[in-house]
Amino acid sequence: MNELDVVGVRVEMPSNQPIVLLREVGGDRYLPIWIGPGEATAIAFAQQGMTPARPLTHDLFKDVLEAVGQELTAVRITDLREGVFYAELVFASGVEVSARPSDAIALALRTGTPIYGSDGVLNDAGIAIPDEQEDEVEKFREFLDQISPEDFGTSNQ
Repeated sequence: MNELDVVGVRVEMPSNQPIVLLREVGGDRYLPIWIGPGEATAIAFAQQGMTPARPLTHDLFKDVLEAVGQELTAVRITDLREGVFYAELVFASGVEVSARPSDAIALALRTGTPIYGSDGVLNDAGIAIPDEQEDEVEKFREFLDQISPEDFGTSNQ
């Protein structure tokens, strides 16, 4: 397993489909995962430190974990089958729960939990970006600084 950082979310054109971009810590591979607009908003909220007036699903899940004394120790992106990514939530108790990567990432950002990607997933779907192409990634980061969760077209009630 390789540790991953969340670079951010953006809307891919022309499909208008949000993606979350992860970066291998200590490596040069990036992992783009297409996600839904609700999850894109949840990830963007967490990255920007925004707290909605009412808890979103991922905020509620975090609060429930705290209330029952369960600690999320890792999020693992474990597999890619037929274009679908799979993840696991790993708890201190040893329990592992299957999850969509987008939900797992949104929860990890709220709890400060590390995110890992399997070698197989990174080998199959990771994109190596050499240092000389880092300016493109920097442009992406600048884009992320300018976008707000509302840009994903969902309402949060």
